[in-house]
Amino acid sequence: MALVQSTDPFVTIAVWTGTIALGVTLLLACQIILLRIDLRRHQARNAEAVARWRPLLNAIIVGESPALPLLPAHERIHFMRLWVHLQGSLRGEATDALNAMARELGVDALARRMLARAPRDERLLAALVLGHLRDRAAWDRLLPLAQAPDSALSLTALWALVRIDPDAAAEYLTPLFIERDDWALSHVAGILQQAAAPTAAVLGRILPGLPEERLPRALRIAEALRVPLPGAVLAGALSSGAVPIVIAGLRGVMTPETIDEVRALLAHPDWQVRVQAARALGRIGNRDDAPRLTALLGDPQWWVRYRAAQALRELPALSRADMQAVRASLTDRFALDMLDQVLAEQETA
Repeated sequence: MALVQSTDPFVTIAVWTGTIALGVTLLLACQIILLRIDLRRHQARNAEAVARWRPLLNAIIVGESPALPLLPAHERIHFMRLWVHLQGSLRGEATDALNAMARELGVDALARRMLARAPRDERLLAALVLGHLRDRAAWDRLLPLAQAPDSALSLTALWALVRIDPDAAAEYLTPLFIERDDWALSHVAGILQQAAAPTAAVLGRILPGLPEERLPRALRIAEALRVPLPGAVLAGALSSGAVPIVIAGLRGVMTPETIDEVRALLAHPDWQVRVQAARALGRIGNRDDAPRLTALLGDPQWWVRYRAAQALRELPALSRADMQAVRASLTDRFALDMLDQVLAEQETA
């Protein structure tokens, strides 16, 4: 029975639309099937590589010297991932043994080549490998990645550079960390922790010449690393007319070199500055600062009163009897309530 062709254009359009939709659906179904096949093949290869190399890696870790086979091309990425995973959980001689094994297999040269032309995830893996290897030959190849717009790739390259040469990395990377606002301070601090001392030296040298808008981030980096900055540098920040700079400077105060500047800021018109000044005085203050902090217990801002009470509790030369004397001297109900709250917190801590 012959098909009757419709002359209605809407029917024709509907038929073609349905045919195209069916074709697209079939193509998507085929693509999903192919992806699943590829995923299973990848998982099988990974399992084979792990089964082949894990016993050798475990033997290396416990101090044995097994004969190493060649590393086949199809197992290289799987081996590197397993190797990086083990490096992240080991310390000392075991990591040195794994490094020697990787170099014997040519993984260092392979990772350097991957930095230049491999896909993104493999370049990330290569940077991790080279960082664990502390491969000085990779330094010049990692530097361009450190300035890449891709945050994950650039931070991984920065981590590798710090592992390779902390002193040189601090000199090169510290200005970069100050400039790049897209890098979280927690990540920056984690990377620079291994280069804290040289980073503190670089910060102390470049802080006086930084533009005002970059000073808060630079000071926050110093705070995150818990590195003391030169007193003159901090004094400059504490005398700034910009509140964000003053607050960042106060958060970085760790020694009594700037105690006079901190004391003066207890009367700052901005309550956030007074909060940080009280906290700083709790870290570096002495018995003579008790009256200053006691006066802050009457501040109109709740957070100022709270931090002042905490700072009083933290003053090293103030005994429990002294705290009770301070309490007895208070006539302001809000000040008394706040001191009682902080003392109660200490009892339950």
